[in-house]
Amino acid sequence: MQGDTHFTLSPATTLPRIWTGLWQLSSNAWGSAPAQKVRDAMAMYAEKGFDAFADHYGPAEDLFGQFIKNLPAGQRPFGATKWAVFQPMRVTYQAVEAAVDERRLRMQTQRLDLLQFFWQDYQDRSYIAALQHLLQLRSTGKIRNLGLCNFDTRHADEVCTVLGPGSIVSNQVQFSIIDVRPLHGMHDVCERHSIKVIAYGVLCGGLLTDTWLGRPEPELYSGGLNPSQRKYLDVILKAWGTWDLFQALLRTLRGIADRHGVSIANVAVRWVLEHPFVGAVIIGARLGLTDYANDNNKVFSFVLTDRDRAAIEEVLRQSKSATMIMTIGDCGAEYR
Repeated sequence: MQGDTHFTLSPATTLPRIWTGLWQLSSNAWGSAPAQKVRDAMAMYAEKGFDAFADHYGPAEDLFGQFIKNLPAGQRPFGATKWAVFQPMRVTYQAVEAAVDERRLRMQTQRLDLLQFFWQDYQDRSYIAALQHLLQLRSTGKIRNLGLCNFDTRHADEVCTVLGPGSIVSNQVQFSIIDVRPLHGMHDVCERHSIKVIAYGVLCGGLLTDTWLGRPEPELYSGGLNPSQRKYLDVILKAWGTWDLFQALLRTLRGIADRHGVSIANVAVRWVLEHPFVGAVIIGARLGLTDYANDNNKVFSFVLTDRDRAAIEEVLRQSKSATMIMTIGDCGAEYR
């Protein structure tokens, strides 16, 4: 092991660098398992050291709450959730408190471990007031850590500056070998304000895995793709490059994986984690259906060499990754 299995999110909060994403619980499109089987899978992941879970879609908060309710306080895993504001709202302390209390109730906890805040309309600057109310609620003990979700560089910097040091601990954004937008400014914000990126999309919905090596280009709306794969395939083909170049990338990653005795997914995750501004990655799991916990552990069995990084960079130079921040926009722009 390389000694980098954990990181410090905030004082007295040390967490694993791989979190289990729960968004696949939101739809049968990813497959489904009985609730008890999902909770059993959560227990298995936690026992193997992956005791941080994230996301709020569908029944995710409820299932997490059911999982932890009978556990002793000292054995409870870390739960990250979100408050996402998509529509205009009148921001009052009472409205913000109600949103926090709803999540506390569903997760069956007195204090949210990490609340990640998303605000869709930057022109409505009420997000500052909402965050100030969230900080008040943190001071009452209802929130342990406050983070952002899909805030771009400019607005993440603004929030951290206005609220002051220690107010925000993280920003959850998309980051992978394909989508390198956080390298264009977000990493500077993280360093300047001592916050961490919590990265999702690191495996592009499972496309950055051995499963897709050597396979023909799929139809975007074929029944063989889940919603995440359709989303990232669209990015790969329209903003990043071509399927042939993507296959060249997979072959390169497979060569690196062979040298280290690991999987393509391990290399893709390792590449993200070796950026100092990244605290953790969130890897979606079809809990109760598949189990990648043992494979995820191999991420910490090796480090990328200069040769490895150069090989990856050689493929990326042939792609449009460096210009995606202009074609798609900065972090989170695809949701606005």
